[in-house]
Amino acid sequence: MFKISNSLISILNTLTLLISFPIIGVGLWLRSHAASRCDQILLWPILIAGLFLMVVALLGIFGSFCNITPFLWIYLFLMFLMIVALFCLTVFSIVVTNKGAGDAVSGGGYKEYRLGDYSGWLQRRVGDAETWRSIKSCMADAGVCGGLQVLLFQEANDLYLSTLSSIQSGCCRPPSYCGYKQENATYWRIPTPVPDAAINQTDCTTWSNNQKSLCFDCNSCKAGVLANIKTQWKKIAAVNFCLLLFLVIVYAIGCCALRSSSKDDRYFRYRGYH
Repeated sequence: MFKISNSLISILNTLTLLISFPIIGVGLWLRSHAASRCDQILLWPILIAGLFLMVVALLGIFGSFCNITPFLWIYLFLMFLMIVALFCLTVFSIVVTNKGAGDAVSGGGYKEYRLGDYSGWLQRRVGDAETWRSIKSCMADAGVCGGLQVLLFQEANDLYLSTLSSIQSGCCRPPSYCGYKQENATYWRIPTPVPDAAINQTDCTTWSNNQKSLCFDCNSCKAGVLANIKTQWKKIAAVNFCLLLFLVIVYAIGCCALRSSSKDDRYFRYRGYH
C-alpha cells in the first residue's frame, strides 16, 4: 500500500509540477507584455497560483519519492488549506450569484438587466467609484461596444434583431423603457415629448451618444457587467467543484502515504534500538 500510494502521489505531483511551469510562464509574459491595467490585474494571481502549485508539487514529490515524513506533513497541510479555500470560494461564488436574471426584450435577441436584482455584495462592488472606474477602463480597452459600430444594419430595427451580450445590452444602448429612437448602430434620438416612463429614470438621462460615454455610467451597464460575472462565476464554480473532488482524492492518497511512512519510521527506530 505504501509503494502504491507513494507512486500515485509522485505521478500526480509530477503532472502538477509540469502544469505549474506554463502558468508561471504566462505570468512572466504578462509582466513584460501587459498592454493595459486590466492585463496587469491578472499578473500576480497567476504568478502566485503557479508558484504555489510548484512548491506544493515539489514537497509532494520529495516527501513521497524520498520518503521524507516532514515534507509530507507540510504537503498535506498546504493541501488541506487549498481544499478549504477552494470549498469556501465555490460556496461563496454560488451564493452571491444566486440572484439576478435578465428580462427578454420583446422582438429582440437580448435581455435587459436591473441592478437591484443582484446580491447586495455584488451591488456594492460595482457601486464603489474606484472599482467602477477600473471596470470602465477595462471595457474601453476591450472595445465592448466597438463591434456594434462595424455591423452593417439595413434598418434601424436590425439592432433589436441582433444578439447582444449582457454588457453590450446594458452599456452600449439606452434601456428600451427610455423610448429613444435608433437612427443607426451608434446614434439614438431622444423623442419629444419624453415618455412618462423615462422621466424619473436616471439611466435615460445618463445616456450619451458620445461613443466614449454611451451608457457606461448607467445602472443598466453595471447590471450587465454583473450578469456577465454571474455567468462566468457559475462556470468557475463548476470547474472548482471538479477540482475539489480531485484534490480530496489526492489528499486521501497523501494521508495513506504519510501513515505508511510514519509506520516505517517507527519500525526502523524500533529496529535501531534493538
